[in-house]
Amino acid sequence: MTATALRASQLSKYNKDAILSAPPARLLTMLYDRLLLDLNRAQFAQENANWGVASENLLHAQSIVTELSSTLKTDAWDGAPGLLSIYQYSMEAMIGANIYRDVNRTKECIALLEPLRQGWHDASSQLPAQGGTASTNGTLGVG
Repeated sequence: MTATALRASQLSKYNKDAILSAPPARLLTMLYDRLLLDLNRAQFAQENANWGVASENLLHAQSIVTELSSTLKTDAWDGAPGLLSIYQYSMEAMIGANIYRDVNRTKECIALLEPLRQGWHDASSQLPAQGGTASTNGTLGVG
């Protein structure tokens, strides 16, 4: 195994361990961070007519929104049905952005989801410090 491959393997293991040991609130913010990273990468790729990279990132972003939608507990708080509607709208916009190579739909998703990302980060920072895998199931309406 080359040194580069070894480093990549170690980084992959580190990232996997970080995900597996993260509390639910941290997992949620990690998903949002990656979602916005994917959308920003897709936007950049679309603006540079790199359709394969744009599609790859939009498809990954769609997977994240699917996960966020499927784990949302709509009975946990009054705002959950509205959040689910935002996820559904974003999914349709991402599909359209991919099919029609429409950077404006990607930008719309970024504008819609970035405030939510920041809001979840703010909410997460208000929680008491959590160690290891302590469960906060339902604290943020997910999990």
